[in-house]
Amino acid sequence: MCNQSKGNYYITTPIYYPSDKLHIGHTYCTVATDTMARYKRLQGYNVKFLTGTDEHGQKIEDKAKEAGVTPQQFVDNIVLSPRGVLDLWKLMNISNDRFIRTTDDYHVSAIQKIFKKMYDKGDIYKGTYKGKYCKPCESFWTESQLVEGKCPDCGREVQDAEEEAYFFRLSKYAGRIQDLLENTDFLEPRSRVNEMVNNFIKPGLEDLCVSRTSFTWGVPVDFDPGHVVYVWIDALSNYITALGYENDKYDDYDQFWKSNPNVVHFVGKEIVRFHSIIWPAMLMSLEEPLPRKVYGHGWLLLDGGKMSKSKGNVVDPYILAERFGVDALRFFLMRSFPFGSDGNFSNELLISTINTDLANSLGNLVSRTVAMNQKYFAGQLGQGGQSAPLDEELKALAQEVMANYEKQMDNYQFSVALAEVFRLISRANKYIDETTPWVLAKREEDKPRLLTVMKNLCECIRLAAILLSPVMPQASTAILDQLGVNEQGRSWNARCYCADEQALWTTTPGAPLFPRIDMDKELAALEEISAAAQAPAKPVLEIEPYTDEQVDFDTFCKSDLRAVKVKECKKVKKSDKLLQFILDDGSGTDRQILSGIAKYYQPEELIGKTLVAIVNLPPRKMMSRESRGMLLSAIHTENGEEKLNLIMISDEIPAGSKLM
Repeated sequence: MCNQSKGNYYITTPIYYPSDKLHIGHTYCTVATDTMARYKRLQGYNVKFLTGTDEHGQKIEDKAKEAGVTPQQFVDNIVLSPRGVLDLWKLMNISNDRFIRTTDDYHVSAIQKIFKKMYDKGDIYKGTYKGKYCKPCESFWTESQLVEGKCPDCGREVQDAEEEAYFFRLSKYAGRIQDLLENTDFLEPRSRVNEMVNNFIKPGLEDLCVSRTSFTWGVPVDFDPGHVVYVWIDALSNYITALGYENDKYDDYDQFWKSNPNVVHFVGKEIVRFHSIIWPAMLMSLEEPLPRKVYGHGWLLLDGGKMSKSKGNVVDPYILAERFGVDALRFFLMRSFPFGSDGNFSNELLISTINTDLANSLGNLVSRTVAMNQKYFAGQLGQGGQSAPLDEELKALAQEVMANYEKQMDNYQFSVALAEVFRLISRANKYIDETTPWVLAKREEDKPRLLTVMKNLCECIRLAAILLSPVMPQASTAILDQLGVNEQGRSWNARCYCADEQALWTTTPGAPLFPRIDMDKELAALEEISAAAQAPAKPVLEIEPYTDEQVDFDTFCKSDLRAVKVKECKKVKKSDKLLQFILDDGSGTDRQILSGIAKYYQPEELIGKTLVAIVNLPPRKMMSRESRGMLLSAIHTENGEEKLNLIMISDEIPAGSKLM
């Protein structure tokens, strides 16, 4: 049980689509991947942990256009800005070794080589795509694959698409993919296998459209300008380009992929199709090894529905981590939801889990044990002691828990593995009640027995902290610090139960690890935060910069500003911009002014209004009509869009009144 196993281990999250800030569902997957990476490092593996962002595609191009920025600026704002993707993973204590962006130069050039390689082999050919396309999922579908006419993955509307395109001979690999899925444990949970085979392979695996011409934000097909590589070919390849495949940025492809049996992809169940059918087919075409495992985890549901950025029903991990602590949030995600199944998220469940498991059970065990050590032995537990049968029972349970924990972690069953750890923690709390240290401390002759009891408690806590460290790295370190455990005693090799072998325990009290949370008070605070977040954002206003050129007073006085009343207003034919005004300027003769404000006002809403005009400008021809003067307006920019407001004054001011 204490033997250390070593080797290379490569684990990845999906690369996330930065169309908006990430939510708790993305955090769930990334924390799970980080937990597995930390667990394997603890075991002694040489781990490479990759995450990143998938930054190309039509959806990004459209969103950037709406925001008035370039696509690169748009994704940079999501990935690099404060509280963006990189900041979130730093906050959540994610220990990734590498971060890839599909806009990275080395990745872009590698994708072009991969595409050409598959083309030269004859696995990519040119044709015309005609079918259905889901923009949010960046997915192509046939009519028969739609569910009630909508995308089978996200349930949203699809659009007709017809364009010249390249296709990947996915059908060529259908037999090999089916064999891979049905006769190996490549894809888990097993229920995902049935979905893939029955829904996609048995009905007939069709060739895949792998280029687009209807937008430009993607990796260009370098041998056919106008085509960009389909975003999923681009995105899936990240797992090998980030190791140096077809580029010289990195050089560990052979070490962590080609000769490594331990390659694992964690992905959400909505993208299992891409990872378990398209991705292995691509690798077969490239004649490269397949990953060991694709594990499709479930969704975190909110009010019974999948969290979605486009739906707006998301939970902000920043708020939860800042209020409850990073380790508490990480623990909740891994403890509460079986990794292969959907789970219902709620703030009530989060707070209840923290209070029950972390405050009442773990936190209470640590604080009671350390406090008793300080009180009865001044924090120093030396040699000696007196055993009893109850100790052997505790030791046997600890050894059983450690074996079960390892088995469950190796099967990606994080919640079950943590349940095992809390069997030990619960038993240790019960052991306190059974041995009654406060009674033993009253008689000198019971001090040897008390010493052994305290050692057993410290040992149970030490083992629990080691097993919890992949999930709660900071809290586990704090616990081991309070127990005075050296580096050797924190290693995977030291997970054998050896309370009697510990020459000296030196405990030091610390701050409470997990204070209890007032449920009602905290729920009210979260509701208030949520309401504030959903309130309409204040517009971002910009005004024209001031001019440095000065105008003398006499020149200013030459401008004849008058109150004018709108008698008639109509759009000018064949012009999208102009409105034609007939104005009463107080002179007894109607004045005509043309103004380019048609996109800001409807003509009928201006009739009868009192405006301000400069009336001594030279006449000007506009669309063959004479304009005598100019109406005054205020212009500013709001959220990137220009806004114009005519200067309107009180209707009590007579037409022709001079403005000074």
